[in-house]
Amino acid sequence: MHHIKVAGIAAIAAFGVAATAQADEWKFALEEIEGSVQDMYAQEFKRIVEEASGGDIEVTIYPYGQLGTSADLTELAQSGVVQLTFASPGHLGTLIPEVQVFSLHYLLSQNNDVNKEFLGSSPTIYEGLAGDFADHGLRLITMFPEGEMVWTTNREIHSPADFDNFKMRTMVSPMLVAAYEALGASPTPMPYGEVYGGLQLGMIDGQVNPIFAIQEMKFYEVVDYMIFAGQQQFTTTVVAGLDWFDGLSPEHQALVTDSQAELLDYIYATQEAMNAERLEMIIADRPELTVIHLTAEEREAFREASLGAREDFAEMVGPSGEEILNSVVAEIEALEAEHGAE
Repeated sequence: MHHIKVAGIAAIAAFGVAATAQADEWKFALEEIEGSVQDMYAQEFKRIVEEASGGDIEVTIYPYGQLGTSADLTELAQSGVVQLTFASPGHLGTLIPEVQVFSLHYLLSQNNDVNKEFLGSSPTIYEGLAGDFADHGLRLITMFPEGEMVWTTNREIHSPADFDNFKMRTMVSPMLVAAYEALGASPTPMPYGEVYGGLQLGMIDGQVNPIFAIQEMKFYEVVDYMIFAGQQQFTTTVVAGLDWFDGLSPEHQALVTDSQAELLDYIYATQEAMNAERLEMIIADRPELTVIHLTAEEREAFREASLGAREDFAEMVGPSGEEILNSVVAEIEALEAEHGAE
């Protein structure tokens, strides 16, 4: 039986009898605000499930901030207070160290068709990593990217040497710290809510996030450059409480799993359109911002530098980490050959 922290207990109290009385209500918690990529996914999931069930199931969506932190949301799913939630690798790494493989740079493909196939159906993820999720009371439903991670900086970055003495804000994750150290930067963990002020006051020299987050948080207002290096996609997972999922009827389990192909087509198109729209908004609001797309040669120098962090990952996680990393690399290379990607 999983223990529930104070936030989880408070959430149960807030739900009252609804937590047990309404068996046909599926609560879906987000790590992001209303109108975000995760919200778009959850709203489409709600539409598909409610329509397919003929109204027998109601999906209630809880935007970020209503039920606690990301770690709280994972616990609420483990304990069955919410049925579904997003759980991004950045915070899941403390629970499931192997998932930190997705914090490594230049791991995923530059071709999102390859990433869609890999993240949507990879045996390494759904037969290997899924077992680690299950060990912690979670059913891994799906995984997808929310957009390319873009650097916003106070100086031009074209090579690892340009990162010398550069304070790059990262999430509080040992693997992300190691990843940016490998690129030559001085990683500086900082809470998300402090990043704008940190950039403004010069406490940090840059930060990294998907475009939609850069626009939402207005990070572009306090930097001079926006740099596309192709180093990483921001990935997230959708998880369900394992006990809840296993207790569903076969028909209701199929509602969750069979909707994924349609949802992945939808969310890949949606996040691409959303990030393109937000980039236009950023440029319109701050035309003096310099947008830089690194050349293939420049990206290759960063890719080579990034390989040192793979050794750090294998050391941090142990034999299972090295096995997962090798499997991920092999699967992506095979898919790239199949898709004709470079």
